[in-house]
Amino acid sequence: MAVYPAHGVGCIESIESKEINGENMNFYMMKIVDNGMVIMIPTANVESVGLREVIKQKDVPEVYRIMQEKGPDLDKQTWNRRYREYMDKIKTGSIYDIAEVFRDLFQLKLEKDLSFGERKLLDTAQNLLVQELSMAKNMDEAAMMTEIEQLFN
Repeated sequence: MAVYPAHGVGCIESIESKEINGENMNFYMMKIVDNGMVIMIPTANVESVGLREVIKQKDVPEVYRIMQEKGPDLDKQTWNRRYREYMDKIKTGSIYDIAEVFRDLFQLKLEKDLSFGERKLLDTAQNLLVQELSMAKNMDEAAMMTEIEQLFN
C-alpha cells in the first residue's frame, strides 16, 4: 500500500517493463483504492512524483494535533487565493499539509458558506485524510470520519 499525491491510497499490484521511445523502463502498476484507477509510475521517478508509504499508526496523533490547532485567520484572503494555496498543499501529497487544508476549510465552513471550489477541496482533503488514516489505524472509513469529526467538537 502506498499514497500517490492527489489520488490517495493505492495498492502496487506489479512492476512491469515497457518500451517507450525505444527505451526499456520499469513501472509500478498502482491501483487506487477509492476509484479503481490504475496508474503507471516510473520506478525511477518515485521520489519526484511524491509516491510514499502510508503513514505509520504512531504518526496519527501528530495529524490529529495539526487538525486540532487553531488555523490562521482566513477572512483576510480571497477565496481564489486560498484555493490556489490549498491546491498546492494537496499536490504535495503530505498528510500533514492535507490535514492543514482540511482543518482550515472545516473551520471556515463553520463560520460561513464555502465557495464551490472550496467545498470540492474540502471533500478532496477529507477523502485523502480518511483513506490514509483508516489504513494506518486499520479501521473502516465511516468510523474514521466519526473520529475526525469528534476532534472538532
